[in-house]
Amino acid sequence: MADKTAVPDLAPAPAPAVPQALTDAPGYQVRRLHQAYVALWGRAVDATLTGPQFAVLTAVHAAPGRDQRSMASAVALDTSTMADVARRLENRGLLVRRTDTADGRRKLLYPTDEGERTLRAVHERARCLGERLLEPYDDERRADLLRLLTSLADRWEGLATGC
Repeated sequence: MADKTAVPDLAPAPAPAVPQALTDAPGYQVRRLHQAYVALWGRAVDATLTGPQFAVLTAVHAAPGRDQRSMASAVALDTSTMADVARRLENRGLLVRRTDTADGRRKLLYPTDEGERTLRAVHERARCLGERLLEPYDDERRADLLRLLTSLADRWEGLATGC
């Protein structure tokens, strides 16, 4: 008589092969890159400060007192996402949003001392991650790759705004 209490084999099935239609799709590859980058950022740079938050802090540090809308454009965020990121950074005490006295609808962004300390602490880890990501390439190939990525991003942003 068979043992009815036997545990069935729960080994995971092998992952199916990725269809050629996906591997040939630039958007699929970009999504893979983004997912890997976000995972690496969380482990190698900062588990609580996101890449977009780091970008905003970096931009605010470089140009304190600029308005939230122009900062959104500078770091490639839409205005609603920028408002959310700025609010989160403000709640963490990393930046201050002040209402523009000349235009009450505008919010001007300033780093706090804690924001400056956080940026300094994270900056080197972010630089090291960038080095690690591009490690297989010599300086010339890195420059070519960054030019291609920038060109691709510029083109896709242009297409997205033209829809």
